Amino acid sequence: MTRRLYLLLLLLLVTAEISLTKFSAGAVGVNWGTEASHPLPPSKVVELLKSNGIAKVKLFDADPKVLRALSGSNIGVTVGIPNSMIRSLNASRKVAESWVHDNVTRYFDGGNRVRIEYVAVGDEPFLQSYGNQYRPFVIGAAMNIHNALAKASLASEVKVVVPSSFDSFLSESGRPSSGRFRADLNKTMIELLSFLTRHHSPFFVTISPFISFHQNKNISLDFSLFKETAKAHKDGRKAYRNSFDLSYNTLLSALSSIGFPDVDIVVSKIGWPTDGAANATSPTAEAFLKGLMGHLEKKTGSSPRFPVETYIESLLDEDKRNVSSGNFERHWGVFTFDGQAKYSFSFNHNAKKLVNAQNVQYLPPKWCVVNNNKDLSNASTKALEACSLSDCTSILPGGSCSGIGWPRNVSYAFNSLYQQSDHKAESCDFGGLGLITTVDPSEDKCRFWIQLDTSHSSPHIPIFFLSLSLLLLFLLS
Repeated sequence: MTRRLYLLLLLLLVTAEISLTKFSAGAVGVNWGTEASHPLPPSKVVELLKSNGIAKVKLFDADPKVLRALSGSNIGVTVGIPNSMIRSLNASRKVAESWVHDNVTRYFDGGNRVRIEYVAVGDEPFLQSYGNQYRPFVIGAAMNIHNALAKASLASEVKVVVPSSFDSFLSESGRPSSGRFRADLNKTMIELLSFLTRHHSPFFVTISPFISFHQNKNISLDFSLFKETAKAHKDGRKAYRNSFDLSYNTLLSALSSIGFPDVDIVVSKIGWPTDGAANATSPTAEAFLKGLMGHLEKKTGSSPRFPVETYIESLLDEDKRNVSSGNFERHWGVFTFDGQAKYSFSFNHNAKKLVNAQNVQYLPPKWCVVNNNKDLSNASTKALEACSLSDCTSILPGGSCSGIGWPRNVSYAFNSLYQQSDHKAESCDFGGLGLITTVDPSEDKCRFWIQLDTSHSSPHIPIFFLSLSLLLLFLLS
């Protein structure tokens, strides 16, 4: 009897360990950004999440409309705090308490609560290009947010995290075993990881095989896409067969080097864009995501332990995202801006393909193009003006519309502003060079978009303009 009881207990332990192992392979969620001129209504996005079996979502702010749409959905939510708030949150507990009350506590009341799991302090505030703009204030801000959650009796349910950038860690000669955090971050990382460990919070970090591929000539496309034929990268006796494992093990070495080898890891951003750069295409993105999902499910490779959660970058395209690091930044979406799948893929094991957003409302089928019967000597200058106020990333080198030539690329620029401006007639004037048409000017893989019909949208001036000199050269070519 004792032996049977022992065997039963052993079986239960093994079963529990298997279950835990399956969980540790990681739930997969998405980043939901809202930097779009004409965002898909939050209620439609939540329907999109649910219809595709996406159970976790990471936000970059705490938009009340988005959080209200998520209420009662049972979707796990990470609420983001913008970098611009980090300094004030570090300076004042009262500011932190007010933020928690307005953006967390109120959504825990009533039957239709929002299942907030994490508060993310900043969006990659350690990015090297930021310098010391945010770094000195991050830990203090995180502590004040945690104390505010504790005061609201929510600290056990909502964990505070700080998303770290892909360039916060590095290795010598591409060897993961030599992985280290950047020298300027060492002290801050020790403080952050001590804070996370003390409060049982995971380490959020971006892994970017796409960026690694573009920045490192020694990394091939096949190696980035989990291809079995890719040449392995060796580090002593270990052989790495894909870019994900190479980066992930570099991170593990960096964590071990400062005394935190066992902290749970959440890959807070990972993906592959579909436009705006060489090899940023839908077929390549599809191959990457299928390779990633298969890799996470099988838990194969050289990593001793896998992330507890992984968030795909991203759910939808966003035409107002900062493009200082590349035009591809506006094209990370698994879905287009209007919730239409870009390729064959599925988050749900029981489905073979993505489910599109339903009953999407568009502006009327009208486009703005260049009037070929006019003197077009000033057309490129007018196109520059249009692109400074709208999204023209697709017509730049590497973009899906970069091959359509002049003056069709001028038409693309005109139409971008026309759609951005909700079909206002004056937005298709361009000194008499614009012409409104009901004939779709799209061709092959170059789509002239029609924007969503949203009552609150209006033209905007992005913080970071496109490079006007580069665009001018391209338009004149």
